[in-house]
Amino acid sequence: MSLRLRLLNQLLGLVAPPIQSRTTDPFAARVNFDRIARLFRRPPNVLHLVDAGPVPLHWVSARRRRIDWVILYLNGGAYLTGSPLTHFALVARIARMTGLQAVMPGYRLAPEHPAPAAFDDAVAAHARLLAKGFAPERIILAGDSAGGGLALALLADLCARNLTPAGLFAFSPWTDLALTGESLVSHADFDWIVPTGQIREAVDLVLAGGDPRDPRVSPLYAAFHRPPPVFFQVGSREMLRDDSRRMAEVLRQAGGQVIVEEWPECPHVWQMLDGYLPEAREALLHTADFVARLVSSSSPPPAGS
Repeated sequence: MSLRLRLLNQLLGLVAPPIQSRTTDPFAARVNFDRIARLFRRPPNVLHLVDAGPVPLHWVSARRRRIDWVILYLNGGAYLTGSPLTHFALVARIARMTGLQAVMPGYRLAPEHPAPAAFDDAVAAHARLLAKGFAPERIILAGDSAGGGLALALLADLCARNLTPAGLFAFSPWTDLALTGESLVSHADFDWIVPTGQIREAVDLVLAGGDPRDPRVSPLYAAFHRPPPVFFQVGSREMLRDDSRRMAEVLRQAGGQVIVEEWPECPHVWQMLDGYLPEAREALLHTADFVARLVSSSSPPPAGS
């Protein structure tokens, strides 16, 4: 563990609880997230275009080497906060490291739009990529936290419709809104990012009386037909650690190849701190290697692409 990570964990233990105690509703949480996101370091020379529509698509590219591939990235934020703008720095770094363009849909948030609104928007965003000419097998799904769970829910839907993507990577995905993971209890004293009490309140707002085992919000309970390769990264002491472990087992039982990296002492979605934490840079390099393997193992691009 680096000195910077050790200091970060100490800082989170001091500042996170007071901020969380003052955050009484999702609208205040959005303001806090937007403010924090200004601290994330954006790489230079990044192109950002917005494709308007019912679900806005934010296109991000840097050092683009392949125009026939795209990463469909779904941002986290417990389905209540977050946006393509809060995650722009992270996705720009991923685009730069992989040489692929990325697109982030501005999906609808609860409580104004409870589940399955986010899922419906993710499906619509994928359909627009197909309409633009991207082949299903040249789309890589990705996301973090709730966005990682949303990407997995989309994966199950696409596999069922024979639109299987090239693969998926997710950072600390939230895969079980029924909150049955053992680490939610055993790691409650170590995770300063995901507070125990507020996660249950978030579920109530997101579901609005819906089924917490609905596979559109809890992919742990989804059926996967021949899933592609999947790559997870999660902190070893995160409350959502078991969401990754159990999700990996579901995918393996379906015949998928899954890699789960558990990083000692790293907080929830630490990858967003690239530029500050050496562990964030190393994690993103591992992710870029996974993406490179997906691209290199594919068939040659079609003529004219």
